[in-house]
Amino acid sequence: MNLSQPSAYATKLDEKSRIPIAMTPPRVSFEFFPPKSLEASFRLWETLGVLAPLAPEFVSVTYGAGGTTRALTHDAVKTIHKHYGVPVAAHLTCVDATRAETLEIAESYAQAGVTQIVALRGDPPQGQGTFTPHPDGFASSIELIEALADTGKFTLRVGAYPDPHPEAEGLQACVDYLKRKIDAGAHEAITQFFFEADAYFRFRDACADAGITARIIPGILPVNNWTRVRRFAEATGAVIPAWVDEAYDKAIRDGRETLLSTSLCAELCSTLMEGGVEDLHFYTLNTPDLTRDVCAALGVTQPVDLSEVA
Repeated sequence: MNLSQPSAYATKLDEKSRIPIAMTPPRVSFEFFPPKSLEASFRLWETLGVLAPLAPEFVSVTYGAGGTTRALTHDAVKTIHKHYGVPVAAHLTCVDATRAETLEIAESYAQAGVTQIVALRGDPPQGQGTFTPHPDGFASSIELIEALADTGKFTLRVGAYPDPHPEAEGLQACVDYLKRKIDAGAHEAITQFFFEADAYFRFRDACADAGITARIIPGILPVNNWTRVRRFAEATGAVIPAWVDEAYDKAIRDGRETLLSTSLCAELCSTLMEGGVEDLHFYTLNTPDLTRDVCAALGVTQPVDLSEVA
């Protein structure tokens, strides 16, 4: 279905053909957040149990706003690395820590065999409107990237914004800043989530024009709860097209939010792949079902060991 005809989403939700099947499955990766309670721990491990068998290229674990989950992130990263057999990338930020403390955390990952890091400036602590560097800390993601790159121990991924970051002056400013991060030593980027493939394609083309050759992985957010995702979008600058908002309003009234989410997400991924995308990074929010279903629609399923087939 053509994304230029959004009204079709509201009228054809029952058609089985709404879920596209990709001929060549993409490489996938998944983001999780560290659990803050026993119940949340069970949910994370359950989610990993569902998604790890899909053989992701890597999984990442976030760092709470203001560095609030530093120890939890550390524990989750090491547990996944030790017990789940998938490469894991730890988020690391500049917030509320000295340079020495931040590099000590990075070194502890390296010592544990975790050599992939998602290097970010980070969100300010709750209640603090703007980012203020620690007096002895890294002042920006670029400084953090440079320091991590100097160690020579890590594969470094960074954030990117197809829809301009709220603090940026526009798309070109986001492209220019990504170029600086790549020049500082980052190897590739993962984008913030977006709702229309054209946002990614515009950003990718602008990056190519700026001389950026690093891989730019689209960040995909399967919508489990539209009200919550709207808040995320407002905070991150992700543009919500009017037709998407209208489609969710109708789907929620009709009890079809999950069906709409699966259809739109699979359609978005399929359109990206038709445009040359080979990698997709899913923001799972520690719930596996929608991500698993979208992956299945794209041909990403658990590999079968033929030696075990009778």
